This record gives sequence, C-alpha cells and structure tokens, in this order.
Amino acid sequence: MSSEGQAARTDAAGWTPKRVLATRSALTFAHGRAIAERAAARGIEVVALPGDRLSLDLSADPRRAYAEAKATLALVVAPPSKRRLQPIAPSADWRVDLAEGCPAHCGYCYLAGSLKGPPITRVYANLDEILDGLSAYLGKGTVTSRSRSRAGEGTTFEASCYTDPLALEPLTGSLSAAIAWFGRWDADVQLRFTTKFANVTPLLALDHAGRTRMRASVNPRGFARFEGGTAPVARRLAALRDMAAAGYPIGLTIAPIIAAEGWQAAYGALLDEAAQALEGVEHVDLTIELITHRFTAGSKGVLESWYPGSALDMTDANRTTKRTKFGAEKQVYDAATMRLLRTFFEERIAAVLPRARVLYWT
Repeated sequence: MSSEGQAARTDAAGWTPKRVLATRSALTFAHGRAIAERAAARGIEVVALPGDRLSLDLSADPRRAYAEAKATLALVVAPPSKRRLQPIAPSADWRVDLAEGCPAHCGYCYLAGSLKGPPITRVYANLDEILDGLSAYLGKGTVTSRSRSRAGEGTTFEASCYTDPLALEPLTGSLSAAIAWFGRWDADVQLRFTTKFANVTPLLALDHAGRTRMRASVNPRGFARFEGGTAPVARRLAALRDMAAAGYPIGLTIAPIIAAEGWQAAYGALLDEAAQALEGVEHVDLTIELITHRFTAGSKGVLESWYPGSALDMTDANRTTKRTKFGAEKQVYDAATMRLLRTFFEERIAAVLPRARVLYWT
C-alpha cells in the first residue's frame, strides 16, 4: 500500500494508537503514569510490561508488521545517553528528544533512515530529568548561540528532530509541559518544534513568554498525498495563525521541497496561502526554513518497503551524490535544479512574505 492510501488514525483529538506498551521503569515516573492514564481514559489498551524490554510480537509479514508498529506507542525511560544533547545544525544548537518516532505515514520520511527497527513511537516518561538537564547547555551551542545572524534566538533546543511532538500531545502532555518550563526559564533560550498537525488549542493559553517557536511543516496540496495521517495543510496554516495571535514566534518549514512537474505553480500557491493565513495578525515573528528532498540508499529501501507503488520520485533523475561529514552518501538535487529552486523561493518569499526571515536553505 502506498502512503497515499494509508488509513489515518488521527482526528481533531490527535493520534489514537491501538495499544500502549508501558515499561516497568516508565510507570515509576509521575509523567509516565499520567500518560498511561490518559490512554486508558480514551479506551486504548495499556499493557504494563513486567520489565523494561519492549515485547513487540509483530507479524512476520512486513506490511502487517509495519501497520502494527505504527499503531503502537511505547512508554519508556530516556537513558542517560539520550539525555546527552547533540548539535542539530542547521536548525538549532541542540536536539532535545521528548519522544522518538512519528505516527504519520509520510512517503519521504527521513526517520526511515535514521531510526533502527520497527517504526513504533517511543515517548519518554522521565520528562523532568530531560528538562532539568538543559541548563548545562546554555550558551554552548554553535548554530544560534554564537551566530551573528541568529544570535537573537538565544540558545535553541529543537524538539522535533526525531518526532512530531504535537501529534503526540493529547496523550503525552509533554509539549505543553516543555513550553511552560521554557516560559519559566529566565534565560536567553528558545524551544523549537515543527509539526504536520494542527491541534494547538492546549498550547494557546500557556505562559510561553515568547520562548517557544512553533513551525508548520507544509507542502503544496498536490504533494500532500505523500503525507498520510497528517492534518490538511489549510488546518496547519490556521493553527499557525492561532499560535501567532497567542504571541508565539512562528515559522514555516517548507519540506521536503519536491521538484516534480508543476512545482513552481504549486509552491507559489502554497506561499500565497500562507500569506493569506497570516494576514491581519500584528507583530508576527515569522521564519522560514527551506529543505529540499533528499534520501540515502538505506532510507530509499525502507520507504519502498513501507510504501510500495508510491508516486514519489526517488530515481537518479536530476540528482547528484553528496557525502556528509560522517562519510554517508545521500542523493540530492543537482546544482542546476538547486539553483532554480532556490532562486524561485527567494524571489517569491520576498514578494509575498516580505517580513519573513529565511533561516537556511539546504
């Protein structure tokens, strides 16, 4: 089944997994017990495991195993290794994980090549430990902390590198807790998250103190067929407007930019739609991040096994190989295509969203 045909298990109330597997250690934390209680109150099966090992018991059929994993939420404890933060250029100084994995069914998902094993979503019960460790990183990053162009953002912490925290919020409450925690942190800091979901109502009344930037991850309507199980683009933009009206700094993450037939008209319409969504909101602090489609051989293999028959182009056409600083290889658009894309976006953004700051192009 392609990503376009995946049945969504999300609604206005957020994602509803079929089951929650709770490790023994996770249930020793108040935050972990609260997550389990929320799940049970929504009629979701909560399995209290006898130990800390996840017993998945997935089907031997790859497609069924994928579906079963995607319908599973694991409630676990983030070990010390997960709480030692890593730089996350070009987005932010540091990556802070509230969870790992995502319930959406995106045909280009980069997590396919980043996270090992079945695509279950793990949420962390020891949220207080994670947040309490952040002060050790204050002023020590290199992306914004010491950047002349982005120093005004302070020390930045990216919460959506390996997950979409808003998708999980109705069950976890972790994002709200983190936003409130940053609101109380009297320091030059910023929590950042990007999302393909729209259920921001619980966030609007929080005392965020302007220290959290919410970004809507968007693609044109014609390309949204690769984003199964997510909120419609119009709802994401409406949520972005609501967050801006509530005083949050906001942003657009246009990703992945896909150079498919008709892309100029499609992305032009998307930028027009974003401008219209924000029209009339005063004092908007808007950033834009532009990320072109890329993939590795490993992620391509995983995605093709998850979404056989997908219309997403992952051939060698208009592609070149780029080697990362870690020695890995990924397929990116060739120089001519990149120039065409970048020129288009720079000119169009300047015309329709002149107040926006483009943070980076990659």
